[in-house]
Amino acid sequence: MKSLKNRVLSRTKSPSADTPSSTATTPQNQPQSAQSAAAALASSASAAIKSTLSNKIAAAPLVQSIGGNKNQNSNSSYSTSGASSVREPSSGGGMFKPSTPGAGAVASQNYSKSGGYEGSLGNSGGIGAGSGNSLGTSGAGREVPKAGGPLSRLKGAPKDTIPISKAPRRQRSSRFHVTERVELEKLPSFKDVPASERHDLFIRKIAQCNVLFDFNDPLLDLKGKEVKKQTLSELVDYISNNRGVITEPLYPEIVGMFGTNLFRTTPPSVNPYGDAFDPEEDEPVLELAWPHLQIVYEFFLRFIESPDFNTNTAKKFIDQHFILQLLELFDIEDPRERDFLKTTLHRIYGKFLNLRAFIRRSINNVFFQFIYENERHNGIAELLEILGSIINGFALPLKEEHKVFLTRVLIPLHKAKSLTLYHPQLAYCVVQFLEKDPSLTEEVVCGLLRFWPKVNSPKEVMFLNEIEEILDVIEPQEFVKIQVPLFQQIARCVSSPHFQVAERALYYWNNDYIINLIGDNAPVILPIMFSSLYRNSKAHWNRTIHGLVYNALKLFMEISPKLFDECTNKYKQNRQLERKKQKDREDMWAKLETVAASNANKLHIPSLTERAVSKNNIGPHYVSQASAEAANAAEEEAVKGAAGQNEDDLASDLAHFDERPTPQRVRRKSVLPVDENVLSELARHKSLEDLLSKKKAENERQGNPE
Repeated sequence: MKSLKNRVLSRTKSPSADTPSSTATTPQNQPQSAQSAAAALASSASAAIKSTLSNKIAAAPLVQSIGGNKNQNSNSSYSTSGASSVREPSSGGGMFKPSTPGAGAVASQNYSKSGGYEGSLGNSGGIGAGSGNSLGTSGAGREVPKAGGPLSRLKGAPKDTIPISKAPRRQRSSRFHVTERVELEKLPSFKDVPASERHDLFIRKIAQCNVLFDFNDPLLDLKGKEVKKQTLSELVDYISNNRGVITEPLYPEIVGMFGTNLFRTTPPSVNPYGDAFDPEEDEPVLELAWPHLQIVYEFFLRFIESPDFNTNTAKKFIDQHFILQLLELFDIEDPRERDFLKTTLHRIYGKFLNLRAFIRRSINNVFFQFIYENERHNGIAELLEILGSIINGFALPLKEEHKVFLTRVLIPLHKAKSLTLYHPQLAYCVVQFLEKDPSLTEEVVCGLLRFWPKVNSPKEVMFLNEIEEILDVIEPQEFVKIQVPLFQQIARCVSSPHFQVAERALYYWNNDYIINLIGDNAPVILPIMFSSLYRNSKAHWNRTIHGLVYNALKLFMEISPKLFDECTNKYKQNRQLERKKQKDREDMWAKLETVAASNANKLHIPSLTERAVSKNNIGPHYVSQASAEAANAAEEEAVKGAAGQNEDDLASDLAHFDERPTPQRVRRKSVLPVDENVLSELARHKSLEDLLSKKKAENERQGNPE
């Protein structure tokens, strides 16, 4: 109220008016004219000060305290809204000591100098809307900058620079809705009050824990934060070491306090459209409010695990809406909080039988959104870990709902780009299903082969790891169903140029159970694997692969020497057949090239020189019809002669073309088109000179010259 009154009074004051404080601080030997001159100069500079310093104060950092020499002639104090303050150099060489009385305060200045004044400049809009300025004047002769025009304001403007793209600002904590500032007072401990008053004290302490603090400012409300932390610790100890303390009126209070502290707006992703978070490369965004949230999680877990916990009473407050809000928190980037969320949801799943089906469906919806929409979620590994323990408790025979979950959720999860973040948990869930129902092996293995990566070698190694885990628990009769497509893919992996893929595939021959399965089905597996093994025993670039290949071939030789010799002979025959086919193919191309060259030599294709000569030979004379017919006849005879020479070679090939209509012959360019009418008209044509000479001769004969 006092600050509001000062703010209103500061707006009504005139900067040029003399105040009692300014009069009291003016020395007696200072003339009155100096006072009025300084006030006039200050009022004329107020407009320039207001326009130039409003932008400086808009984003000023927090300054806690700045000490220095305090001179009687230079003393200034700042009061800014929020947690921002501005520092400007003073004339007397001293330093400012800013203060932050509260939000909404307006920047003001107190001036106490020889010949100075006390006034205020600013607006009630807070930081950025308007701010004051400090002017240190050491007498009437102090120069005050004049208000410049547009050109003078451009002098201090930044020069044109090339824009540099910066990384997006990383939000370090969640957004808590801190409505108002509340001063917390430490309540007495449970040991200091009688047993009859502990219930009321428990409720009061829970009410204190509903107060939220802003941890973005680490130095704000330190006392209140410490009081809340101690109160939460006392609540954890109280319900852990005492029996009969959880009564029915406490349930809404505890669940409400849990929701108030935890159900909040999470910070946005660091890279929402790029690569997913990689724990080995990226630094996680840690929750700044974790000192309080950790104890809240511990208190809620002790509350659920307490022997006094009544599930029927808690059903009214821990419902489906509560579960949905809890699942939304799994997308938080802080791994510590996700670990507590995993434990909390698992405890709720075990306590509340009526929520089990809903929890499974809700987790499925999270997976569906991850697989088919955005492929971005931070809590897939934790959710799969919860499902791993749930699958382990499934009753036999498995419900159709669980089988659908395996085929539509767990198998498609293998195609996501961020498989490396949750693959161990996913493989555990798949193996748990196969241990429950071995008849699902064929569907699982075929699904993995369908999503097998083509160009992603790290994912291929993870698939090989999972296949080995499946083979460790597979039944022999189920192995027979999938051995052919599986070892065809393993053969391709052995032939991979990436040595880690080939190495991981060859490690299968170090597993005793897999060797027994291969030995029982060697007549089927060895022919599939032999070519890849034999080829890579010499051709692979990595020497480690050579040793592993020799080990696998040695095991095959020990399992069935006769079959090994048969595969060797068959491989050599196949190689000979491949070489023969390659040679036949090359010979066919060579023969085709020879035939094409011979046909090209027999055909007469006029060269460019011949064409040029033929064009030059075309003169202004006209070709007669007889000469044109003679040229065509000669051309026909030449064509018939060339056809007679190739008749034996091409007769059989062109037999099916005999019934075609004879195509129109293409005329030569050297033969002009001949028309009888044209020739007759040309014959009857007479030039003008002929006509004039003929008329002149007739006139001479008549004796009448013109």
